[in-house]
Amino acid sequence: MERALFIRVKFTKTGAIRYIGHLDVMRYFQKCIRRAEIDVAYTGGFSPHQIMTFASPLSVGLESQAEYMDLKLNSLTSLQEIADALNAVSVPEIRIADVGLLPENAGNAMASVAAADYAVEFRTGKVPACLAEGSGQSALDPDKCRAVIDKLLARTEIPYTKVLKKGERILDLRPGILDFHFDEERCALFLRCDASSAGNIKPIQVLESICAMEGETLAQYALLVTRLEMYTRKPAAEGEENGELIPMIGICEEHLA
Repeated sequence: MERALFIRVKFTKTGAIRYIGHLDVMRYFQKCIRRAEIDVAYTGGFSPHQIMTFASPLSVGLESQAEYMDLKLNSLTSLQEIADALNAVSVPEIRIADVGLLPENAGNAMASVAAADYAVEFRTGKVPACLAEGSGQSALDPDKCRAVIDKLLARTEIPYTKVLKKGERILDLRPGILDFHFDEERCALFLRCDASSAGNIKPIQVLESICAMEGETLAQYALLVTRLEMYTRKPAAEGEENGELIPMIGICEEHLA
């Protein structure tokens, strides 16, 4: 039996495109794939559609350097040709950063997401006082950031009230915060957190928890968030509870970057 061809596409989403929702991004790529004349596989039935799966949808308003989409192909000439063909028909704010060939036993993009990295910045004048340099609330103070982060991470539980359609649910954010520190190079907060379907944590939840801990309220539209990378896990070795986190493109047998 001939092996099915599945590829994983890593792409960026920046600029004004960050205000485009997930369903529109799906439709966008469906059109790009047709224009690029990629030999994508389709479902059967009366309403065939391209066989594609996206990783964890990006919230509207966030930028990303690492979005992922899996495609099933009927044929493949080269990974570079796929990247070049898609970039040739794409807008500058969405660029193909990498393409990889998935192994046969790989889970699809949505089911494979385990964690994600974020850079968290603030709009001018909207930095919380507990993190701000001086009284202008226009820049982060590295020492304040480190102190507040250490204080937050020292807690055994970080309760967060999530408002749902059917009521409220209390979440504990602490187990899902895998890394949190002040990024000197970016002058931003770096956050690595659980992004799986079972325990998905959003940066705004963590920042709202910081403000609540310090007796403040996070200003509306204060955050400028960029998703830097998404991770999957290698199969756990004997004696390990969880496998090692690796970038989602890293599971591929071969890839461009």
